[in-house]
Amino acid sequence: MSLFGLGIRNQKTFRPKKSAPSGSKGAQLQKHIDATLGSGNLREAVRLPPGEDINEWLAVNTVDFFNQVNILYGTLTEFCTSTNCPTMSAGPKYEYRWADGVTVKKPIEVSAPKYVEYLMDWIETQLDDESVFPQKLGVPFPGNFKDVVKTIFKRLFRVYAHIYHSHFQKIVSLKEEAHLNTCFKHFVLFTWEFRLINKEELAPLNELVESILQL
Repeated sequence: MSLFGLGIRNQKTFRPKKSAPSGSKGAQLQKHIDATLGSGNLREAVRLPPGEDINEWLAVNTVDFFNQVNILYGTLTEFCTSTNCPTMSAGPKYEYRWADGVTVKKPIEVSAPKYVEYLMDWIETQLDDESVFPQKLGVPFPGNFKDVVKTIFKRLFRVYAHIYHSHFQKIVSLKEEAHLNTCFKHFVLFTWEFRLINKEELAPLNELVESILQL
C-alpha cells in the first residue's frame, strides 16, 4: 500500500503537506532547514540561524514537524483503528484524553485515530489563523505564541509516543524504523533546544529521549 493510496482512503489523518508561503521569510528559513538537514547534522539543523527571529524559526519548524508526524502517522492509518487502539495510549501507564479548551473543555476519552484526527484538525486551525501564525513578513507574533507552540509540540509528542508503544513492530515490518527514529531524534533535539516540552511529558519515551540527548 503506497503512502498516496493511504492518503486517498483516509484524508482526515493523512492530509496535504502544509508549506510556508512562497516569497515569505518562512520559505527562506525552510530552505535553510532543508539544507542543514541534508548535511545529516541534526544538532546543527535545530539551532536558530544567526540573526533570525526566534518566533519565525519556531513557526516554520512547527509546520515542518506537523508535516513529518502527519506523514508518519499516515502510513499507519489502516492499522491504528478504533478496534485496535480504543484509547490514545503510550503503554499501560499513559493514556491521553482530548480537549481543545474551546469546543471540548472537559477532556474526553477517544480512540487513538479519533484523537489524532482531532489533534491534526486543531493544529491546522492554529497554523491557518494569521493572528497566531502570521503569514506576512513584519506582522508581529502574538504575545502567547511560544505557549501555543509548546502545546502543539506536547501533543505531537503524544503521537510519537503512541506510534512507538503501539505500532513499532508494524513500522519495522514496513521498513520505516530508520525514518521514524531520525524524525523523532530531530523532534527531540528541537524541543530540547528551545525548552518546548516539560521533562515529565516525555516520560513514556524517557529511555529513548535520554539516549538521543546523550549522543
